[in-house]
Amino acid sequence: MAKAKLILVKESEQELKLLMRKQPVHLNNRIQMLLVLKRSEILLSKDALSKILKINHNTAQKWRTSYSKNGLEGLLSHGRIGFKPSIISPELHQAIESRLHSPKDAFTSYIDLIQWITENYMSQGINYQTTNSYVKRHFGAKIKVARKSHVNKNELAVDSFKKTSL
Repeated sequence: MAKAKLILVKESEQELKLLMRKQPVHLNNRIQMLLVLKRSEILLSKDALSKILKINHNTAQKWRTSYSKNGLEGLLSHGRIGFKPSIISPELHQAIESRLHSPKDAFTSYIDLIQWITENYMSQGINYQTTNSYVKRHFGAKIKVARKSHVNKNELAVDSFKKTSL
């Protein structure tokens, strides 16, 4: 059976209860562990602590160690980081947007788009799936889209046709 480890909780019960209300829900069990340790009159092992909190004994051990080494800040930091920054810069975004909306210079496929990006903006290239999902998410583009008018349409011929058809 695991030995009980002496952990002195520096914060008062009121501080911990107030902190519990302010923290996100996924951190409440960690603060609850400190409250249990603070209220307990005997030393609690990781197994006893895990049964009280209804968590895995390894989690209880990890939380106890984290609190004893790094204090409250170490216990409440989960070590996760935010989203990765986009590989596509705002300048490249604008270039893709202008190229997608031009009727004469549009891309015919995602591979064509990837080759254009590699030649003009990035030396190492870009993943097909990244390009595909980015263009779909930001521009609503699809692989095959019918154009409203022919790419090589002669504007002068259209004007003369409209004048003679009246």
